[in-house]
Amino acid sequence: MSSTARTALEIRGVRKAYGSTEVLHGVDLTGRAGEVLAVVGANGAGKSTLIKILAGAERMSAGELRLDGERVELRSPHDAHAHGIRTVHQELTLVPELSVTENLLMGHFPRRFGGLIDWRAAHARARELLESIGYGAIDPRTRAGRLTVARQQMVEIAKALVSEGSRTEPRVLVLDEPSAVLAGGDLEALFTLIRRLQRRGVLIVYVSHRLAEVTELATSIVVIKDGRIVAETVPERTDENELIRLMAGRGPGRLYPARRPDAGEPLLTVSGLHRPGEFRDISFTLRAGEITGLFGLVGSGRSELARCVFGAEPAYAGSVTASGSTSESVSASDGAQLFRSPREAIAAGLALVTEDRKRTGLVLGLTTAENIGLTTLRATTRGPLLDTGRRRREVTAMVERLDIRPAHCAKLPVRTLSGGNQQKAVLAKWLLTGPRVLLLDEPTRGVDMATRAEIYRMLDELARAGMAVLLISSDLTEVLGATDRVLVMREGRLTAELPSDRTTEDTVLAHAIGHTA
Repeated sequence: MSSTARTALEIRGVRKAYGSTEVLHGVDLTGRAGEVLAVVGANGAGKSTLIKILAGAERMSAGELRLDGERVELRSPHDAHAHGIRTVHQELTLVPELSVTENLLMGHFPRRFGGLIDWRAAHARARELLESIGYGAIDPRTRAGRLTVARQQMVEIAKALVSEGSRTEPRVLVLDEPSAVLAGGDLEALFTLIRRLQRRGVLIVYVSHRLAEVTELATSIVVIKDGRIVAETVPERTDENELIRLMAGRGPGRLYPARRPDAGEPLLTVSGLHRPGEFRDISFTLRAGEITGLFGLVGSGRSELARCVFGAEPAYAGSVTASGSTSESVSASDGAQLFRSPREAIAAGLALVTEDRKRTGLVLGLTTAENIGLTTLRATTRGPLLDTGRRRREVTAMVERLDIRPAHCAKLPVRTLSGGNQQKAVLAKWLLTGPRVLLLDEPTRGVDMATRAEIYRMLDELARAGMAVLLISSDLTEVLGATDRVLVMREGRLTAELPSDRTTEDTVLAHAIGHTA
């Protein structure tokens, strides 16, 4: 990009303090029109606070913002929107009970006959918007809560481009981990959209832990650490290892443990599992001591499969064997569940880390200790009373084992923790149940590289101790690097089972999109 391009955004001396604790220490940042400005940093580095300031959700304690050379004050998200700054947050903001159309056009519906909403025109407008950015496969009439997290992420991106009921493009588009649950064609659609906006002069502020994407997309990169910008560079002058060193203050070390799989007895066997419209005829086995990956593009049915196995959604045919106990096969007509509830699955030794920790993994209004103790609440009660001593000991042990920070986090609201530490709290909650089978759906979404390495080491230790692990991920590098074998789903069917150490990312993706020879 030409260095003479117009300066779209200037951040000068921005500070932010919560009480006596300052989390941003005089941040300076410049972004030019048509640039992809990548912001990288470990969890807790200050990225989220900076994003909230740009979005108008937080007010800076000192400093100034300039848009196209003009100083602006952002007192609210409405102010940011009015100035042309749109933010797609990592945490989803859709209203799950409303349709995609209602989420996209809220406040800007086409009307007729004295004010009545013209639903046909509204759905057509929503469909047009989705198709224009490469996401036409999403039915705008669908209730948002029925979409996978990946498709909800697509709708969030589309929503950022809606203004006054029509498609307009922002001056500054802030994307916080937009690709964390995307892969294959959906990921390429995102990249195509970014490049299109870039050509039209939009400044893209791209925040991501996926460093390979950063070096591919960005025109410039800034590294933030401990609330300060510690480096500014361009992709041509750096690589992933150097970025990790700058983020962590040390070299990256080995990301994935060296796996030496010694698969033992079957701990979970799924046979002929079927759920109309989601997946069909699914059969696989998880064994003690083995980490199995599950990869599939958006709409492949991988998350729905995990929830069904765990008893959170009904199955209509098939059987499950957990630790030697087989559930009854059911017919497609009676709609029974193999596990009638997650409680039954937990009793059988299963645990499920869901893909959206904020909505289905944590209760944000509770403390970290209360969240970690949720799954074992019955075991820590004596009659109507909570055994606070036992729970305190169990929580303390888990905080130390998983290195959840800060050290006194047990008494803090879990919402105040960084994304990586929130994810550790979710893992701690499930490990307290003593599972034999651990199902993880996107466990490293929005987690920095150092915390990822900790999670991979923990999974390796759990497998070596005899647990069966299923790692569901849209990150091809992760799904091969952290596992022993990979199951691939396409359009609701398992299409391949591949050894991780003898398989390439291209091969996995080819099976996922159906382009194998």
